[in-house]
Amino acid sequence: MSEFVDDLHPHADDTAPGDQRLDGSGIAHGVFSYLIGLAMAAGLTVASFYVGGSGIVWMPVVPVALIVLAIAQMGVHIVFFLHITTGPESTNNVLALAFGVLIVFLLMAGSLWIMANLNHNMMLMPRMMEMQR
Repeated sequence: MSEFVDDLHPHADDTAPGDQRLDGSGIAHGVFSYLIGLAMAAGLTVASFYVGGSGIVWMPVVPVALIVLAIAQMGVHIVFFLHITTGPESTNNVLALAFGVLIVFLLMAGSLWIMANLNHNMMLMPRMMEMQR
């Protein structure tokens, strides 16, 4: 019988930090995992400001370091606060997150394309000054 239950719920033990367990064990455990997520998010924020403001990282590498810290920050938020796991109940959350990322990417790509097109088609300043005379 236990094999049958395991087949129905193969990810029964897969819970995100802060999720309530089916056996009703501890709100304290959920609060503790939120505090861990908060500490990690705050630590990554402080690290980002430190990397950006100090000379600890070679200046051309600072944007790459900040991107890495931002991705780590997103990972902390996805796991500890949005509770997205590999379980079957997270499928809708993952699809919503993927759709949101797609929309943000399309907005950024479109904005960059429009700005590049406008920059290419604008008149140069010396030519504009000649036309005003």
